[in-house]
Amino acid sequence: MENRPFGRTGRNVSVVGLGTWQLGADWGEVSEDAAIAVLAAAVADGVTLLDTADVYGDGRSESLIGSFLAERPEVRGDVLVATKMGRRAAQVPESYVAPAFRQWVDRSRANLRVDTLDLVQLHCPPSEVIASDAVYDALDALVADGSIAAYGVSVETCEQALAAIARPGVASVQIILNPFRLKPVELVLPAARAAGVGILARVPLASGLLSGRYTPATTFGADDHRTFNRRGEAFDRGETFSGVEYETGLRCASELAAVLPDGIGLAAASLAWIVSRPGVTSVIPGARTPGQVRSNAAAAALLEPGSGFDVDAFDAVVRRVYDEHLRASIHPRW
Repeated sequence: MENRPFGRTGRNVSVVGLGTWQLGADWGEVSEDAAIAVLAAAVADGVTLLDTADVYGDGRSESLIGSFLAERPEVRGDVLVATKMGRRAAQVPESYVAPAFRQWVDRSRANLRVDTLDLVQLHCPPSEVIASDAVYDALDALVADGSIAAYGVSVETCEQALAAIARPGVASVQIILNPFRLKPVELVLPAARAAGVGILARVPLASGLLSGRYTPATTFGADDHRTFNRRGEAFDRGETFSGVEYETGLRCASELAAVLPDGIGLAAASLAWIVSRPGVTSVIPGARTPGQVRSNAAAAALLEPGSGFDVDAFDAVVRRVYDEHLRASIHPRW
């Protein structure tokens, strides 16, 4: 697995990481044994970046990661755990203050069983928070006292990403980036490269639309955000299917899959395409089984000579499909 410098953290991370929202909540039940098996498969396949948050299962995801790594001290130093904070309170600027940061960080340190958190990201805060000097002063104080090693911002929009990148202490930005979301490729990646800020590409398979497995008849559980957040009822609509209408997404996915050679799936091609975009540090797909972990990790090998995958040809189709079916609805909003 290729590793790349991760922005201003001073660390290197694998180009394919693991998102762990699904180990906590909102994707259906995952047992503790199944979650540990997913984490073990990831580490075994060279994944050195685990992304979590303090609200995933009300801390369950963090605690599972903390337990897993505590029992494997031989790999703990090689794995960067990026957590997030800020959604345990109302999403208003008044919630993002130093005492709250201290409380949230201390809770995550306990969950993850560490004295210093590798990376803490503000979890899709309001734009006013990203523009606040006081917020960065509070984050800098946490770095200074050793509670966190570095901080970043997870964002919903490109405008928020650009505002965060402009801050000298921001090590990384996490943003939705996939073949259904090209605005970050056009605007955010060049700015991040120029500033030396790492980019984590989340929702890389558009909540599974780019897996190639779904049909109009596919259903999801009542506790799955793909059921209860299709119109943004619970959080930003863009987090579910990247904001794309389900049926439209199926048609776009079908067009993308149709140009791939035999033996190369749409999910792997999408992940490899993301990794190939200049400025991306790591892509962080989720996985519910070890098999999914291994498939995701193997996607990076499609960029090696002789794989049979022509990433430039795929990119041309990605851009055509986006321009024809998605740009008008997606580009202005995020």
